[in-house]
Amino acid sequence: MHFLGRFFHPRKKIEFFGLYDQDDNLVYPIESIFYPNKTGNPYNFNHLHPVLCVEPTKIIGIGKNYKSHVKEFNAEIPSEPVIFLKASNTIIGPEEKIILPNDVGQIDYEGEIAVVIKKEVEKISEEKALDYVLGYTCANDITARDLQKKDGQWTRSKSFRTFCPVGPWILPADIYPKYQNLTLKTYVNDKPVQSTKASSMIFSIPYIVSFVSRIMTLYPGDIILTGTPSGVGPLKSNYKIAVEIEEIGTLINRTGSETKGIKTQTFATKDA
Repeated sequence: MHFLGRFFHPRKKIEFFGLYDQDDNLVYPIESIFYPNKTGNPYNFNHLHPVLCVEPTKIIGIGKNYKSHVKEFNAEIPSEPVIFLKASNTIIGPEEKIILPNDVGQIDYEGEIAVVIKKEVEKISEEKALDYVLGYTCANDITARDLQKKDGQWTRSKSFRTFCPVGPWILPADIYPKYQNLTLKTYVNDKPVQSTKASSMIFSIPYIVSFVSRIMTLYPGDIILTGTPSGVGPLKSNYKIAVEIEEIGTLINRTGSETKGIKTQTFATKDA
């Protein structure tokens, strides 16, 4: 399997876009995730750390897209996708800290399958939507739950800095056409809390991409979070959260308290 990402070499102190060949355990430098032309000799994957590989102009979330999640919140199944936006300052990469802000009440994890857009598109049909998808990755839609309930609309509850971990790399859509087979699992402190397949979504990935493109222009690198299944729950400081998509890998982050002045790391480190 091949993946697109960005990597840090701690000894050489360099970052580069790379094509990760999992079978050979090698990472080839490439021009970018959008132009994966090899530009140099490969590195041993074991000598590298994955870092945030995409900088979206916007992050679009889809709410209530699994019946199990709708049921656990005693809500009604929507007749069309429920969309919201997360601020661009929310995005962080693997192993970066999720900062829990003060005085906002309960803060929840939400493991999700994320879609990364490949090229500019608007008003695309469902049948052609996947032509504009670069690939899939793991994401965690961190949510200040009490603020979400208080505000009614979700922007504030979703947009604190570090509230959207993404990674560790991207599975290209063109080498994995059976998107409905993607298997999502979430672990908190190594305890399994969420599990589902993309086939369980109320609205499929092509439908979601088409739906959003009829509302706003999507640009290369934009991210669509496709919804979370049942099993969401609260976070506290010094928790470890792992979002796994079996066909891709595992996104690991830990939480830190704002009162302790914890800052996000400048590069990622592998989980011990």
